Amino acid sequence: MNRADRLEPVQKIVDETERRLAEHLVASEQLVTACDAKLAELQSYLADYVSGFAVRGGRGMGAATLRDYQAFMARLREAIRQQSEIVHRAKMDRDQQRSRWQEAAKRAKALSHVIDRWNQEESKSAERKEQRDSDERSQRLRVLHAEAGA
Repeated sequence: MNRADRLEPVQKIVDETERRLAEHLVASEQLVTACDAKLAELQSYLADYVSGFAVRGGRGMGAATLRDYQAFMARLREAIRQQSEIVHRAKMDRDQQRSRWQEAAKRAKALSHVIDRWNQEESKSAERKEQRDSDERSQRLRVLHAEAGA
């Protein structure tokens, strides 16, 4: 077993780790997208509610209705603030996942280069040995022919 063959199990583990981290990155990215969509939905809902409030306020409304609108908008703004924090945390997690995956990809690529180089060296060594053996056989045949002719 040559050096490169001994590293193949390690390469499989490193490749599997990279694949698993890539899957985690994809999941993190999907979570960010979903959280961003939820935030945009809340913001849109608030904008619609504020414009509805302006229209209804222009026509006049009672004190209880005004308090209800204001309380609901306050809750909606708090939901937006909380969702913004969730988006921020999701993006930080995604960035960490990306960093982990990039490091794993670098390790996998580096190990692959080492294995390729060792395989090339092994191949060249085998070619040189085959050439030496061929040269020795040719030399022996020449000697035998020279002895036979003498």
